[in-house]
Amino acid sequence: MSVLKTHVALNVTNIEKSIEFYRAMFGVEPVKYKADYAKFDIPNPALNLTLNLTDSVQSGGALSHLGVQVESTQAVEAAIQRFTEAGLALFTEENTNCCYALQDKVWVTDPDGNRWEVFVVKVADTAPEENIKANANSSEIAPGLKKPCCA
Repeated sequence: MSVLKTHVALNVTNIEKSIEFYRAMFGVEPVKYKADYAKFDIPNPALNLTLNLTDSVQSGGALSHLGVQVESTQAVEAAIQRFTEAGLALFTEENTNCCYALQDKVWVTDPDGNRWEVFVVKVADTAPEENIKANANSSEIAPGLKKPCCA
């Protein structure tokens, strides 16, 4: 394989609703669709996304959210149009300072509560003066650090 491809496997409680959501999310059809399993082979971003039917999904856990970084505000707007046409509830942010970067983004939530963002980074670091130098002799976190905005 010449290109790295991320694999994400999600447990879902309703395979049909989840497939509808991920069709809209990525604009592609699943390459496999069984009664208890679906696979999306997404070329861009390179992603092998599988959906595994289960009786229940524990909300929360260690996962904050998932996202796809795109190259332009126009790509964010295309996602907004795709989500709107699919009837998905969405939340948009323009020129928001998130994770110390200026971004435009749109948020949607899948049927099992996983939050996804499609975003473009317009300014990579809005607070370069706050960067902390790595110190191999210390594992402490500097006091006063803010909670991440995307959490």
